[in-house]
Amino acid sequence: MSQNYAAGLSKYKHKGVLGLKEIYDNDAEMKRKVLELSKLMQSAKHVVLHTGAGISTAAGISDFRGPKGIWTAEKKKQKPAPSKPFSEAIPTFTHMAIMELVRTGTVKFVISQNIDGLHIRSGLSMDHLAELHGNIFMEECPKCHTRMLRKSPAPTIARKKTGGVCGTTGKRATPCRGELIDNVLDWCSPLPETDLSSSEAHSR
Repeated sequence: MSQNYAAGLSKYKHKGVLGLKEIYDNDAEMKRKVLELSKLMQSAKHVVLHTGAGISTAAGISDFRGPKGIWTAEKKKQKPAPSKPFSEAIPTFTHMAIMELVRTGTVKFVISQNIDGLHIRSGLSMDHLAELHGNIFMEECPKCHTRMLRKSPAPTIARKKTGGVCGTTGKRATPCRGELIDNVLDWCSPLPETDLSSSEAHSR
């Protein structure tokens, strides 16, 4: 996650366990686990993947609780490790593999807590994705509820006005003109109803 994003959020006390050591399997163990997972996925009726910050650290985006996480550094009274700006991050091998699993029908739906937009930038259709914490590259209109993808990150965080105006016309002859807000949640924000409903429906 970008440090500017973290700084834009409200203070949060419940930070959990910080700085846990990452565990790496050897090649033989990794192959065994991949084969086991492959068999489980092939025999499943409806596969749903849940993704979090760990799949984006390889893209240069910092997490909160990892060994080099923002909160971990804060606890140690250290300066956080540099984090790549969201606009410069590119989808990782994991993002591309997930997109391919969805394309082939092996995975039916992806539920993500990440706000970096890398799933969509990998080519994953929004029809197969729920972003429970929002997307830094998206604005939405509170008036007509239209969501719009941006080429650059939104200038605000925590569902604040971005300065943009909704140009959606729909069935109307004139634009909506609603004041756009960013799509990223703050800690106490309720989860987006549409994404949450889709996630629950696919996870049953």
